[in-house]
Formats: sequence, C-alpha cells, structure tokens
Amino acid sequence: MGKAIRRSEFAQFRNGWKFFGAELKRRREAAGLTQVELGLLVFCSSGYIGMFEQGVRRPSLDHAKRFDAALQTDGFFERTWEDLIRRRPFAEFFSDAAEHELLALSICDWAPHLVPGLLQIEPYARSVFRAHSPFLPDEEVASRVANRLARADSLKPTDDKTAPVLWSVLDESILHRPVGGQAAMAQQLRHIAQMVRERRALVQVLPYEVGAHSLMEGFLKLMTFAEAPPLAYVEGPHIGQLIDDPALFDHYQMSYDLLRASALPHEESLSRIELAAEDFEK
Repeated sequence: MGKAIRRSEFAQFRNGWKFFGAELKRRREAAGLTQVELGLLVFCSSGYIGMFEQGVRRPSLDHAKRFDAALQTDGFFERTWEDLIRRRPFAEFFSDAAEHELLALSICDWAPHLVPGLLQIEPYARSVFRAHSPFLPDEEVASRVANRLARADSLKPTDDKTAPVLWSVLDESILHRPVGGQAAMAQQLRHIAQMVRERRALVQVLPYEVGAHSLMEGFLKLMTFAEAPPLAYVEGPHIGQLIDDPALFDHYQMSYDLLRASALPHEESLSRIELAAEDFEK
C-alpha cells in the first residue's frame, strides 16, 4: 500500500497516465502512423489507442511493450508503465477502479455488507481494515485508512472539476451492524445522512422485507464517463475485476436498476438511516 496520499498526490498519479498518453500520441505521430495503423501493429483497436492517448484508459504491460517495439522507443513505455504501477496507492486488484473513479461522471454502488468506501469515515474504515487484517502494524492500517478517505476527498468538486453523481444502495443490515462500536456507527450514519441532505450523494436502503433481489451475490460498482465507454467493477475477498464488455455492462445495469426499484424511496431511506443513528446514540 505504501504511505498515505493527499489529494494533490492523487492528481500527480493521474497526471502520470496523461503523460504516458501524450507521449504515445507524440511518438506515434512522429513515426507517421495513424491510430488505426498503430492499433494494427499492437493488436488493439484504434478506439483504445485514442483512449490510451487521452489518459482515460490504462494500457496493459503487454501493450506498453508492443508500443516500444512498434515505435522503436527502447523500452520507454515499459519503464514508464512499471514506474506508474509502483506508485499506485491501492491494492492491485482495486487500483484500476480507483483511477477510473477520478474520471467518472457517475458512480453507482451496491453494498451488501458494509458502507462503500466513498461514504466511510475514519473510525469505520479503521475498524474494517483491522478486522480484515488483524496482524497489520498500526502504521499500515493508518496508511490504508488515509488512502481510502483520500479517494472520497479527490472526488469533491474543484474550480475545474465537478463532482460525479454518487448513488449508493445499502442493504438494511449495514445500518444495524455496529462497526467500530456504537458511537462510531452513529457517527458513520450521521455522515451518510449529511451527504444526502447536502445533495452530495443519493442513498437508498434495501429493506429486509424485500427478500430475494437482483444482486444477492456481491458488491457492484458502475461508472460512466464523458469520453469513454462505461465500466462495471465487481469485487470479492482479495479480488476485483473491471468489466468493459458492453453486453455484460448492460446486464449489470439492468440488475442495478431492478435493485433500485426494490429499494426504499430516498426520503424513507434517509429516515431509516437517521433512525438507526438515533438507536446507536441511545
């Protein structure tokens, strides 16, 4: 995981991939190749070459090596790729998803067991990491917590960037599990309620009485972008996968839409969240 990162370091990390893309475009044009022609040489569509050059998709190491071979760049792209990978602040299986969050226009989460990372506060996140890895040194836990909180901070609006639309559906069981203790859980629920009231997130609760539903098998994140196709991210213990196949994404989108239709309306969801917070405060 490495040291904790700040918002500015998130930007520097993202700018590294923009530099990679800009260099790819510059050297492709210097070689007199179109995106289509380079794509044929590296076994990649011209559309993906364009997304690599814009920095909205990250190439694989295999692509980086093929760029070096096709453009005769003496290992430049392979070395740059490896340097950027070493600098990423998250677990390998989640790193790509975290990068794409920074570019998303909308983010839709389904959380069956715990509050999604973008909504977590420090005591809740610390308790989650400590339960997940009880033998980690305290400084490593602190680093992971800081990195998780930095993700949410990096999605806040700035002068040149609007915040993505954040929509989360929480299983009702999440509201009643005292992660971090009674006081920490009350604080966590109040934080979610505040985000909803400040129009920074849309949150729905899937109540117990729904029974069977469309996403009973695990965590799901859907992301849409201004200049790239949408992505789905699915995750289990110690593993995660980004999915860009259009047909699969459409299936996930339908499942998420069915889930939202089964969940409580926004005002009723907010009421249940605040009522659960009151119960912990008592």
